[in-house]
Amino acid sequence: MLISFAVLFLLLFLRVPIAVATGTVGVLGLAWYQGWSAAFAQLGTIATETVLSYEFAVIPLFILMGNIVAKSGLADELYAATYALIGHLRGGLAITTVGACGGFSTFCGSSFATAATMSRIAYPSMIRYGYSQSVATGTIAAGGTLGILIPPSIALVFYGIITETDIGQLFIAGIIPGLLGILMYCLTIILISYVRPGSCPSGEKMGFAERFSALRQIWAFTLLVAMVLGGIYLGFFSPTESAAVGVVGSIVLTFLRGRFDLERIHEALQDSAATTVSLIAILIGSLIFANLVNVSNFPFLIVEWIEGLGFNLLGVLCVIILIYLLLGAVLESISMLLLTVPVFYPVVSSMGMDLVWFGIVVVVATEISLITPPVGLNVFVLKSVLPDLDLKVIFKGVFPFVLADMLRLAVIVLFPSVSLLLVH
Repeated sequence: MLISFAVLFLLLFLRVPIAVATGTVGVLGLAWYQGWSAAFAQLGTIATETVLSYEFAVIPLFILMGNIVAKSGLADELYAATYALIGHLRGGLAITTVGACGGFSTFCGSSFATAATMSRIAYPSMIRYGYSQSVATGTIAAGGTLGILIPPSIALVFYGIITETDIGQLFIAGIIPGLLGILMYCLTIILISYVRPGSCPSGEKMGFAERFSALRQIWAFTLLVAMVLGGIYLGFFSPTESAAVGVVGSIVLTFLRGRFDLERIHEALQDSAATTVSLIAILIGSLIFANLVNVSNFPFLIVEWIEGLGFNLLGVLCVIILIYLLLGAVLESISMLLLTVPVFYPVVSSMGMDLVWFGIVVVVATEISLITPPVGLNVFVLKSVLPDLDLKVIFKGVFPFVLADMLRLAVIVLFPSVSLLLVH
C-alpha cells in the first residue's frame, strides 16, 4: 500500500490530473490484490453508482445555484450592503470583505470561486481607500476559505458520501464554526487596524437613507438562505431537495429582480456542467482508490500503529491535522479530503469520535492549508486574478489569519459542542 501512495504522489507531482492518478493507481492496486476482472468490475460499479446516486445530485444543484447567484450580481449587492453598515469604521472595508465572503460562500460552496470573485470586487475598493496590499489580499484569501465550510459546502457533501454521514447534520454542524471563523477574522482585522493603523483606514460614512437602500437590496439573499438552510434545519427538505429548491428559488428571484437573462442562465449551466463533470471524475477516481485502501487493510494497520504509540484521541487528531497542513502544499481541498478521509475516518471511528465532529475538524484543517505557506492554493488563486502582486505580499497579509484559524481549530478540537450544539 505504501508503494501505491508513493506512485500516486509521484503522478500528482508530475501534474497528472487527480482523477486519472487516483483511478489508475486504484485499478492497478485492486488488480494486484484481486485480479483484473474484479478490478474492472469495481470500476464499472463505482462509476455507475456515483453518477446515479441520489445523494450526489446535491453537488451539481448547489453548484448551479451558486453560478446563477454569481451571474446575477448578488455578490456586488452583498458587498455594497455590508459596506454601507460598517465601511466607515477603522478596518471596516476589510471586515466588509470578510462578511461578503461569508455570505457569498453560503451560495457558492467553493473557496477558489469565493476568493476569485471577491478579489475582483473587493480588492480595487480596498486599494482605492488606502488599504495596504498585504491587508487587502490577506483578507480576501482568508475570507475565501470560508467557502469550504459554510453550508452548503461541497466538501461536507463529499465527506458525507464517503463516510455515510448525514449531510444535513454536517451542514448544520458547520454553521457555528463558520460564524466563529467570520468573527475571528473580524477581530484579527480590528487588531491589525490598531497595530498598523495606516494599513486599515476608515471609509466613507453613509447616511441612514443610503444604508437602508443598500440593505433593501439583499432581501433576495436573505430569502434564499432562509429557504435552503432553514428548510434543512427545520426538517422540511433533505439536502438534495433543498438544493433543488435553491436552484428554482435563485432563478425566480433573479427574474423578480429584473436580472433574468437567458445568456447568463446558459453560462451558469455551462459552468456548472463543466465543474460537475470534473468533480464526478475526481470522486470516481478517489472512491476506487478508497476501495484499494480498504482491500489492503491499510486503515487497520494505521489503527494498530497508533495504538502502539499510545496516543489518545487528542494526539491522533493532532497527527491528522499536521498531515492535512502538509498535504495542503500539493493538493487542493476536495482532492485532499477524498484521498485521506477513507484512511482516517475508520481510525477515529474506532476510537469513538463523532463522525460529524470529525468532518468539521477535517474541513477546518483543510481551510487552513489553503492559505498556509509555501503553497496555499487560495494565495495562488489571488495571484492568477491579480498577476502584478508579489506572492510575498499576499503571504504576509495572510499570516495573521492563519494564526486566527489555528486558534479556531483548537477551540473546535477541545470543545466538540461548538460543532455539535445545533445537531443534538
